[in-house]
Amino acid sequence: MSFANSQTVADIFIKMPDKMIIQLEKAWRKDIIDLYKSGKTASLENTMQGRSVLKKLTNNYLFLETTERSSLEIKLLPLINDTYIICVISTVYAPVADSKAEFYTIEWKKLPDKELFTPITGAWFWKENVDTLSVKYIEAQSLILFDLIKYSLNENDNTMTAEYTFPESLSDEERKKLLPFLKTENKVYEWKLSRFE
Repeated sequence: MSFANSQTVADIFIKMPDKMIIQLEKAWRKDIIDLYKSGKTASLENTMQGRSVLKKLTNNYLFLETTERSSLEIKLLPLINDTYIICVISTVYAPVADSKAEFYTIEWKKLPDKELFTPITGAWFWKENVDTLSVKYIEAQSLILFDLIKYSLNENDNTMTAEYTFPESLSDEERKKLLPFLKTENKVYEWKLSRFE
């Protein structure tokens, strides 16, 4: 890992490879940062004929609405010896939110995700100690077609939250059948030295 020196997440964002954010080329990323820092509405027309809006920017955290149906979060996570890695959360709303978490060096070299966190599955959100042979449970299980999970980074600390969003894709009637078997809490990861636990 390389030393972050005095680099902020704004510097990292501007240097982000164009292929990773096709909606905003480098000059536009600089412009949207300047708009935010000047206190103006940080909104630009993007290459997708929509608008990208920078919602939040601190020294180590950024939240960008890349399009009306997608968002990007970037966070600098500390390692030892004042070094950092980049965590990037990409979320698509189609219309229910589904996210992907990826990790990079500050030079934007991809890091192996599995060494830095263990992705959660929908199974984690099911309550334990329930009658798995009951008709209602089996019926609820049959509603699950795939996993939809939204990850989000906390701007104030080094945690990441995983929220099970699949129920939002169901009808009200189906959701009523499923929710009694799901935990009410989200999964919260904490950054510990070199990975989310």
